[in-house]
Amino acid sequence: MHKLVGNRLSAEERLSKQSVWKAVLYLAIPSMLSQFVNVAYGIVDRIYIGNMAEVGQIALAGVGICGPITTVVSSFAYLIGLGGAPLMAIKLGEGDKTSAQKILSTSFYLLLIVAVLLTAIVAIFGDVFLVWFGAGKSSMPYAQEYLHYYNIGTLFAIMAAGLNSFIIAQGRAKTGMLTGLIGAITNIALDPLFIFVFGMGVGGAAIATVISQAASAIFAFVMLTFVKSSSVVLRFKTFSRAMASRTVLLGLSAFLIIATDSVMLLALNSALQTYGGDKGDMLISAATIMLSFMQVITLPLGGITSGTQPILSYNYGKGDIDRVRVSQFAILMLSLGFCIVMFILAQFFAGGFVSIFTTDKQLQQYAIQFISVYTLGVIPLAFQYAYVDGLTALGIAPLAITLSLLRKLGIMLPLTLLLPIWYGVDSVIFAEPIADIASAIASCVVYLCLIGKILRRRQLRIEHSNALLQQHKD
Repeated sequence: MHKLVGNRLSAEERLSKQSVWKAVLYLAIPSMLSQFVNVAYGIVDRIYIGNMAEVGQIALAGVGICGPITTVVSSFAYLIGLGGAPLMAIKLGEGDKTSAQKILSTSFYLLLIVAVLLTAIVAIFGDVFLVWFGAGKSSMPYAQEYLHYYNIGTLFAIMAAGLNSFIIAQGRAKTGMLTGLIGAITNIALDPLFIFVFGMGVGGAAIATVISQAASAIFAFVMLTFVKSSSVVLRFKTFSRAMASRTVLLGLSAFLIIATDSVMLLALNSALQTYGGDKGDMLISAATIMLSFMQVITLPLGGITSGTQPILSYNYGKGDIDRVRVSQFAILMLSLGFCIVMFILAQFFAGGFVSIFTTDKQLQQYAIQFISVYTLGVIPLAFQYAYVDGLTALGIAPLAITLSLLRKLGIMLPLTLLLPIWYGVDSVIFAEPIADIASAIASCVVYLCLIGKILRRRQLRIEHSNALLQQHKD
């Protein structure tokens, strides 16, 4: 464990000894801000694209259609990152730094393999995916152009998001925030240059994103490999199949939360295109703006709940059950406060957000309506995120996976497919709030019924291990 430098706490001391609220805020705020920064990648692209002369609206629809594919790409980064990082933190809490290093090394290789496979799959089947996700004749060329350039940088996108999870898991939340901040600033600076100055349009936006992700990936790699202050340093000699399996299993919950967004986008875009008639492309453009707003909510919310996982994982590994309980309550309260603020903004100030994407009055009207309805269940969503990510932090993969699947595939997907058939295309946006409220209730019931047993079982295991260790010493 790192020693104290002056009055400054080391990362591991902060996880185990600092007051819970201070430790949670120290991890949550940079992680939340980092996700706000990540949202800026897509939003900045869409703002510039939506304001392109003459073709802005249809180009925005094309980029929006690429959203499900780029979301799937990022979900694989979280499959590994948010699967391996809690395991690494648990091992650090147990004092087993050798296993922690093996988990990091194994996860690096998994990220590399996944990036290569995804690049090949999108290169071969990209056009087929775009048709599935609702590309029409007018929006298809813009979608193809954006996806072609974006796919070149898949390795950087995977590495930036995946490796950053292991930085945050060591309690280095501010360094994790810098990973995203470097990319966002680069993207904001390069977007107008490539889109307007070089006249590359949609393709220029994608190139700027790739360069930005490369900058973030390189920074994260350097921080894990060459910075001696890291609790765990990345080495390249170890790959463990057993740890790879555990990483993937635990990461499935985070993966499903993000990856099933693509399934939902597919269903939503298809419903809007199928039942929207002549307004299909405009409705997809409105949905693209609405989903950009939803990302401003869900990604920072995920930043709070996943960014604070280290304090749960470390103390669970250490056996400090009381600290786990208090930390989980603090995380929930912080998540709830964030969601209340975002609900108010969505209901009363959505117009300002929409106006930065387009000046078309009809499109603005649809986008504001979409945001208003889609966010009705945002406050209960805090419980879903806090409890599912809390279970993931404790290594309870089956429960986390089940609760993740319930919200998207068990409730939201059927409603997205059925509501427009029963009540017309305008009703499709009610699927999200219904699913958010229902899944939050289910998550609360499951978590509150089982968490006591889970923590007591862990405490007994730690006490038994300590007793055996004491007998060995005697």
